[in-house]
Amino acid sequence: MTEPTSLASWTRALRKQLDALGLDSAALCVEAGLDPQQMDDPNARYPLWATTRLWELAVQASGDPAIGLRVSRFVSPTTFHALGYALVASGSLREVFERIVRYHPVVSDALTLELSRDGERYRFRLQQPSGSQAPAFEAIDAFAAIYVRTCRNRLGRDYAPLAVYLRRPEPADPEPWHRVFRSPVFFGAEEDRLEFAARDFDRHLDDANPELAEHNETVLKRSLAQLQPLTWERKVRTAIEAQLPEGEPSAERIAQALHLSLRSLQRHLADEGCRFDTLLNECRENLALVHLRDPQHSLAQISHLLGFADTNSFNRAFKRWTGITPGQFRDGLR
Repeated sequence: MTEPTSLASWTRALRKQLDALGLDSAALCVEAGLDPQQMDDPNARYPLWATTRLWELAVQASGDPAIGLRVSRFVSPTTFHALGYALVASGSLREVFERIVRYHPVVSDALTLELSRDGERYRFRLQQPSGSQAPAFEAIDAFAAIYVRTCRNRLGRDYAPLAVYLRRPEPADPEPWHRVFRSPVFFGAEEDRLEFAARDFDRHLDDANPELAEHNETVLKRSLAQLQPLTWERKVRTAIEAQLPEGEPSAERIAQALHLSLRSLQRHLADEGCRFDTLLNECRENLALVHLRDPQHSLAQISHLLGFADTNSFNRAFKRWTGITPGQFRDGLR
């Protein structure tokens, strides 16, 4: 079984907490076996054994067993990239947690998440994948606190879950957990679980933005695919993305880049249920959504990067994909 990993950028929140305490977070990262420079790479990932070691060192250095709870205040939507934006734009808390379950592997595959309804409550489970190392108790604390904070961001600062169950042994001072969750907290539980009132989860949220949520899901699906084993589909996507700045690549050109005949390329894609023209469109749409989030890129530059002849061609294609223009999409981000 492969070693579980998590986004390196997620560890930045813990570093900020350590720095706020006057501790040398960079030195602690190095001691844990982590390269601090990787946190600036949005796609870099750290192995679970190293992040678990960092949590241990953080508790030792700070003398605070509740440090995981405090890390949540340094977490923002950008911490989790496209997933954070998709959660902010979701239409209900049920949608929020369904997206967390669906796309959590992009953030970390050290946990398996599950959302289920039982009568008038929803149960949200944080489970350890079979045969893998358990994440640090502090990491579970941090995720649980982040999820509750996410609810409060949408429903108000007084919101609280019905109950919180944690596998960690009861701490000498449980007050920080009760203060953060503002609900019954059960330590030494069989599983890590949050329980929420169904009426809260099913309520429509006025600040929902379905289009923004859907566009970020496109990026998330791409990120999930990149975590999967290498396939011909992924090889073709990579080749397309590399050649787009030189103009729209033909299937023949991509086949040549992959040292295949056109017929072999088409057969490989057909075996995986794909078509070249579909992949080309999806690559362009995914990259458009990424580039449009960068204010340094003008629409003309993005058109060039995506292999379009001019900005008008890009505008027409983007409206065909999303129903809105690139300018309207950028306005929605603001």
